[in-house]
Amino acid sequence: MKRLLYSLATLSLLAAPPTERKKPMSFFEITVKTLDGKPESMADFKGKVVLAVNVASECGYTPQYEGLQKLYADFKGRGLVVLGFPCNQFGGQEPGSAEQIQAFCSTKFHVGFPLFEKLEVKGPNQAPIYAFLTAKHGEPAWNFHKYLVGKDGQVIAAFKSGVTPDSSELRGAIEAALK
Repeated sequence: MKRLLYSLATLSLLAAPPTERKKPMSFFEITVKTLDGKPESMADFKGKVVLAVNVASECGYTPQYEGLQKLYADFKGRGLVVLGFPCNQFGGQEPGSAEQIQAFCSTKFHVGFPLFEKLEVKGPNQAPIYAFLTAKHGEPAWNFHKYLVGKDGQVIAAFKSGVTPDSSELRGAIEAALK
């Protein structure tokens, strides 16, 4: 009987979705779908400093796309990657399809950093990548909240929406993480 119970317990654990089986210990253990629907492992960015940002096309902070692109261009050669995660949870400010988001970002702001599928950054349907990012630094209160991830895959800091990409606070934290 004990063997049967153990087997049922093991089977129920194996049947659990991967996110319930094992919580990631590193940002680089997570896979997310790109804006065009292809899975991309964050392990592709291992050894880099990552700035993860929940973005939206119709937000008062949307002009930060320009600053994020500049930040990416300025630090890419030194090991920074900016990752954009569209989210429609704040004021319905990212209503577009993946194609519309891509067109908007590339034509209006010439975004060259990776963009991912629209996801939820807080609440009961929070995407696993945001469950990891927010575990120690809290959930975003609005669009363009930024999480800085070190080369070791751990979240170093979080920056509220009002902290612009050209702020000395953010740039200083990036500089320190790149050392």
